[in-house]
Amino acid sequence: SLAAAEAMLREAVYLQRRLAQREPAPGPERDLARALSALALLLKDVGRYAEALPLVEEALRMHERVLGEEHPDTLTLVNNLAALYENQGLHAEAEPLYQRALVASERVLGLEHPNTLTSVNNLAGLYASQGWYAKAEPLYLRALAACERVLGGEHPSTLTSVNNLASLYESQGRYAEAEPLF
Repeated sequence: SLAAAEAMLREAVYLQRRLAQREPAPGPERDLARALSALALLLKDVGRYAEALPLVEEALRMHERVLGEEHPDTLTLVNNLAALYENQGLHAEAEPLYQRALVASERVLGLEHPNTLTSVNNLAGLYASQGWYAKAEPLYLRALAACERVLGGEHPSTLTSVNNLASLYESQGRYAEAEPLF
């Protein structure tokens, strides 16, 4: 059950926090950040954004300190924080975080790395949710083309990209373009 999962994750955070306090070293702090992130993800998934937000912020600060600002795990947390803001309608706070994650992913992982393509889709989704279709479409097209090239046409990430583009077209009333994608 969700309640049991939450209780276990809270216990993991508690234990990892105690360990990190006793052993101030990168390993225990990184493990605490992972436990915080896991608990925050569960809380986000059940709509408890206000509770999840400080956990992600704390985990992100730890990752930046221990792993560096452009480590892939850090960038995942940047995306997670942006998603939390977006879920709360705080688009102005989410956009620079999504942009940060995208720019750093392109530099560190490459233009067609799956994590980079997730960042492309995330930023496009933010734009689409605000009705900024002209900004969203080229990003969705970029993500779809790269996913097809790198992952193949049947990969779940590719199919998500197809669905994202189709939904964008549908939301604009461009049904003739959307239909073959669905």
